[in-house]
Amino acid sequence: MRVVVVGATGNVGTSVVQALEGDPAVTSIVGVARRLPRWRPEKTEWRAADVRTADLTEIFAGADVVVHLAWLFQPARDGQITWRNNVLGSIRVFDAVAAANVPALVYASSIGAYSPKPADDHAVDEGYPTHGWPRVAYAREKAYVERVLDTFERRNLGVRVVRMRPGFIFKREASTEQRRLFAGPFLPRWLIRPGLIPVVPDIPGLRLQVLHAADAAEAYRLAVTQPVSGAFNLRADQVLDPAALAELLDARLVPVSPSLVRTAVAAAWRLRLAPATPGMVEMALMLPIMDVSRAHEVLGWTPRHSAGQAVRELIRGMHDGAGMDTGPLAPEAGLAGRLRELATGVGKRS
Repeated sequence: MRVVVVGATGNVGTSVVQALEGDPAVTSIVGVARRLPRWRPEKTEWRAADVRTADLTEIFAGADVVVHLAWLFQPARDGQITWRNNVLGSIRVFDAVAAANVPALVYASSIGAYSPKPADDHAVDEGYPTHGWPRVAYAREKAYVERVLDTFERRNLGVRVVRMRPGFIFKREASTEQRRLFAGPFLPRWLIRPGLIPVVPDIPGLRLQVLHAADAAEAYRLAVTQPVSGAFNLRADQVLDPAALAELLDARLVPVSPSLVRTAVAAAWRLRLAPATPGMVEMALMLPIMDVSRAHEVLGWTPRHSAGQAVRELIRGMHDGAGMDTGPLAPEAGLAGRLRELATGVGKRS
């Protein structure tokens, strides 16, 4: 089996490549990325390509499965760039899958594609509406690509299509990247450590649905190698509320209203102190709890890491400046790296 992984050098991509490397049914992997890494897994050949411009049909020729993971979270201050990469780039990937006669496509959707949680707050399955939260580009783009994929499936009935809808995905090697993308250059490494973080805001309605990147990758491996189709919700078994986070971080809970948090994040955004937009806070408070029964029953998937383990890896990795030998996952580069983040604009670099 030959598998092409588009976006193979990021948080999920590197873990998916590792999972596929360990599967004897997978004979070769093509890792596609904008910047070629120095990392050299045994079965993997690398192709430098940008989903916005490259001849993807040529790259996909002869593949049994294409896994599409490429996505830009930043620059959040330039929605045209993220739209061209995330939406128009995804359309080019899907068109190339059809043109190259690839039998199967596995696409990375997200919990962020889901519409706001239901009034009674029950857990939702994969049939719940995917219209996103309109005030944040990430959710709008994920929801739009879901509609594009609806049309693709109707026009390409011979292609097996899988949509993964994971929660927030963490691992140690991606922690510095996530600090750069969502917290920015002003968050000091020394502070990010259980016992040193003094408080956790007790925000009504906040629930984190997370999973470890290795568990997400195992779900992708199963989707690649088994004759399954449709959407799959993915998260660790425990949903983390503020009390659980405070316990993990050995911090005090302090009641905070959602409006105060939104105001603080909006101020940091306007002052260019942080790259995360105010809409991300709104989206996080609106997300429904996902029912993951289908992933367990149809994929045969069971996460090996708890939500707490995934969060602890993120925190320890941020503290240590951890990373990996790929462009997106480059480790902490000290003061020079922080100055480069500032020089290229907080929330403006891709």
